[in-house]
Amino acid sequence: MSLTFHWFLPTNGDSRHVVGGGHGTPARAFGRDRPPTVAYLSQIARAAEDLGFVGALTPTGAWCEDAWLTTAMVGQHTERLKFLVAFRPGFVSPTLAAQMASTFQRQTGGRLLLNVVTGGESHEQRAYGDFLDKDDRYRRTGEFLQIVSELWHGKTVDLAGEHLRVEGATLARVPDPVPAVYFGGSSPIAGEIAARHADVYLTWGEPPAAVAEKIAWIRRLAAQQGRTVRFGIRLHVITRDTSGRAWAEAHRLLDGFDPETVQAVQEGLARSESEGQRRMLALHGGSRDDLEIHPNLWAGIGLVRGGAGTALVGSHTEVAERIAEYHRLGIDEFVLSGYPHLEEAYWFGEGVLPELEARGLWTHPFRDAADTRPTAQVPFAGARGPRRD
Repeated sequence: MSLTFHWFLPTNGDSRHVVGGGHGTPARAFGRDRPPTVAYLSQIARAAEDLGFVGALTPTGAWCEDAWLTTAMVGQHTERLKFLVAFRPGFVSPTLAAQMASTFQRQTGGRLLLNVVTGGESHEQRAYGDFLDKDDRYRRTGEFLQIVSELWHGKTVDLAGEHLRVEGATLARVPDPVPAVYFGGSSPIAGEIAARHADVYLTWGEPPAAVAEKIAWIRRLAAQQGRTVRFGIRLHVITRDTSGRAWAEAHRLLDGFDPETVQAVQEGLARSESEGQRRMLALHGGSRDDLEIHPNLWAGIGLVRGGAGTALVGSHTEVAERIAEYHRLGIDEFVLSGYPHLEEAYWFGEGVLPELEARGLWTHPFRDAADTRPTAQVPFAGARGPRRD
């Protein structure tokens, strides 16, 4: 089975520095040197498509552009790339969300994947009019996914749940194919909902031993439901021709983290209700010291960014070895990103993917098309194109 790789659309802006944001932490003005225009995001998407990424994750939250609208526009500038759209249940009715997904599938030729984000920060949820506590949000997510799944499979749904109620809900046209549901969460209630409804369980980039424990946990819960679940991991990546050059880039990014910003971000993230965020913070403890927490796994990104806070750092061969290590644990899908996202997509796609192909772990999903179509270059204001230094 070929590994699946997804890239990331930086809908909060891009830069040669780390752009913050996520989990209640506002994106910093510093570092957003490339605005998230449709032209620039399309350039990243077309590059990812040509290089062999299957999809691209688009985040959700007050700190970035809306994922549904952005991917609907970027999708018109791509041909095969799928969009892993981050979506929060509770902000939209389940019937409308099912209809939106069905429309997206028809208009893009079946290129929607759904990343369900329950929401770990009550203060951010309240800003959108959602006043449920964290556990109730997860229970509502379970009801939401039950309704949506039944609608997608052509059923008429009547459900009077604890949090959601629909009567006679139906879709005039069901999606083809039904979008895969990606789901993450490290709390007990998150595991319960994932086991019941997820197609792919996503974890942030913890050391392999911790990831193995999560995989075993979800597999056990899913088996109790008579289900099987695939597994993916969310990581940043810094890969270069040599290990020294990759670590030099990591240190350059670290040098751009001023102490005041690190302190402010860490204080904000310490208030997070997310168990996954708590686990990310524990990897570095707010300190710049000892950030390589496993060979080639660097926790520096998490000093200034909420959510995924670790990066694979090393030569193309070293990064390929770490990916193979995670794959041996049961990880089949990798959701990656890097700063800036256009250039780093090329570093990974031209450096690491051929290494994995030589090991028999990956094949280009669009090879015939990629070999016959020139790489697209969608211009954007201030673009200089990939820089390989």
